[in-house]
Amino acid sequence: MLAGTTGITRVFPTQNGKRTKLRLRPFFVSRFDYLHAYSCGIIKKNYILLPTIRRTKERFIVIERYTEEEMGRIWTEQNEWNTLKEVEILASEAQAELGNIPAEAAAEIRAKAAFSVDRIHEIEAETHHDIAAFVSNVAENIGDAGKYVHLGLTSTDVKDTALGVMLKQASDVLLRDLEALRQVLRRRATEFKYTPCIGRTHGIHAEATTFGLKLCNWLAEVERDIDRMQHAKETIAVGKISGAVGTYADVDPFVEDYVCRHLGIAPALISSQTLQRDRHAEFLTALAVIASSIDKFATEIRHLQRTEVREAEEYFSPKQKGSSIMPHKRNPITCERMCGLARVIRGNAQAALEDVALWHERDISHSSVERVILPDSTIALDYMLKTFTRVIDKLLVYPEKMLADLNLTGGLIYSPILLNTLVAKGAVREQAYRWVQRNAMKRWLEGEDFLENLKRDEDIAKIMTPAEIEACFDVHKMLRHVDTIFARFGL
Repeated sequence: MLAGTTGITRVFPTQNGKRTKLRLRPFFVSRFDYLHAYSCGIIKKNYILLPTIRRTKERFIVIERYTEEEMGRIWTEQNEWNTLKEVEILASEAQAELGNIPAEAAAEIRAKAAFSVDRIHEIEAETHHDIAAFVSNVAENIGDAGKYVHLGLTSTDVKDTALGVMLKQASDVLLRDLEALRQVLRRRATEFKYTPCIGRTHGIHAEATTFGLKLCNWLAEVERDIDRMQHAKETIAVGKISGAVGTYADVDPFVEDYVCRHLGIAPALISSQTLQRDRHAEFLTALAVIASSIDKFATEIRHLQRTEVREAEEYFSPKQKGSSIMPHKRNPITCERMCGLARVIRGNAQAALEDVALWHERDISHSSVERVILPDSTIALDYMLKTFTRVIDKLLVYPEKMLADLNLTGGLIYSPILLNTLVAKGAVREQAYRWVQRNAMKRWLEGEDFLENLKRDEDIAKIMTPAEIEACFDVHKMLRHVDTIFARFGL
């Protein structure tokens, strides 16, 4: 990729030797821009970039701002071509074991196989076929034995198999990310195990919970996300070397088994020219569900950080600024970023679902989509998981404000205990519900004292004493099973 650091104008020498300015997309210029310019006769093999432009072998589809180093390396052109090269080498070794090519040729291919990203792009500008360009470049670097490279293979044999390896690598990174988040949630849930706070349903105060239980809910979801990611990895870590329509007409099935075994992936049970794209749709859908989990957690923190709530908030560093004009602002910008990136990944999952319905044994409509959505989604989710783990690790929690909000409605949250106690003492449930509700509405609408009104209620007084009513206003009764729930997590 040609990565622009400050400008978007490229200066190229034309075929008559004069320089021509070509205006391209901002920030990043892919090899497709170069190929387009080449095919239009604007540039030849050699080209000049403005001083502000640097050339790099890296290819980040998501902007570099959201690219973590390890995941970014997986999606570099260098890693992609290296993985493709290993597929070709292993296929040659398998052919040698079958006796289809000399063993010496396979050894020479292993020793001399090499490529140049620049040379691949140069050949592709003429052939308009990236895998064919790659094979030509590798073969010309080997010499006479190069004629055996890609023997019996179709391009997708190599491409899909290499992609399976890269997605397995990406899955391993994401699984480590999820485990790191899981451990932080376990620690912080334990820290706030008995910290009471108000539970809200429909945005309205409901009953008491604890902040630790809230985090345990997230912990359980992350553990399910780990299961999803593991299953998605198993689904996607698959290769195929079965020829043009999946019949092994030009290649022995042994080659597929040999290559996949050495790459640490599974051979597909059956394939056409491609691996079926329901695999990739399932993978992207799993990523979208995980991103939606982070979206959900981040949204909760955003609500808790609202000024009138402020029960918890993101860490705010000493030199951080929340606004260019309002010095007082402390905004939940990181959680907002998580919510935004989740939308991108969910959109990419929709695109993956559109890729499932390919024509007959294969068309290429999925390829352009996957070049974007697979790096996009894995890079973005990796960033989300690592970043949100830091949010939880440094999350500021305010137990005193949680307690104040718990008591904000003057005890209305204890209405379920009152209702159940009345029924237990012989009241008809529907009648008991109305007795408690009419006193609760006086608190809602007129601000009257809920507890005192209950004590003065003639119907309730026939069944409960003032002391029994007061005993219902006990947060510990609502939280008496906290230990039981935590024990399910081994906490």
